[in-house]
Amino acid sequence: MHLYRSRQYRALRGGPHDITHMENKALGFFARHPGATQSDLVSHSGRDKAQLARLIHSLRDKGLLEARVDADDRRSTRLQLTPEGAAIHKRLHKQGTRLSGIAVKGLSQEECDQLVSLLQRVRANLESEPE
Repeated sequence: MHLYRSRQYRALRGGPHDITHMENKALGFFARHPGATQSDLVSHSGRDKAQLARLIHSLRDKGLLEARVDADDRRSTRLQLTPEGAAIHKRLHKQGTRLSGIAVKGLSQEECDQLVSLLQRVRANLESEPE
């Protein structure tokens, strides 16, 4: 698993935009939930609000994320990917899919299904145990 993560990080850091792992995850969230708020990301990720505020600020500074005032609630800011942010997310998602394909190369569909099932059980075990 360490090798997989290492290759993921290298692909992010070696690219022309120098994206961190957390920035990539945030891009993915806003790609799946355009118009979501920072609070939505906090709720989804369970991360610290201040940490995510810095992360969003960084993505906005890089021109990958844009903010718009909510038309119905002017106190709320809606976030979405810029065209450049969407293009970068698409490219990084393709790289991740390719890396996942390499990781399971040679496994049958049944083995892949079993792997997913086992990993879901491991995750459920970890989530059920308080920190």
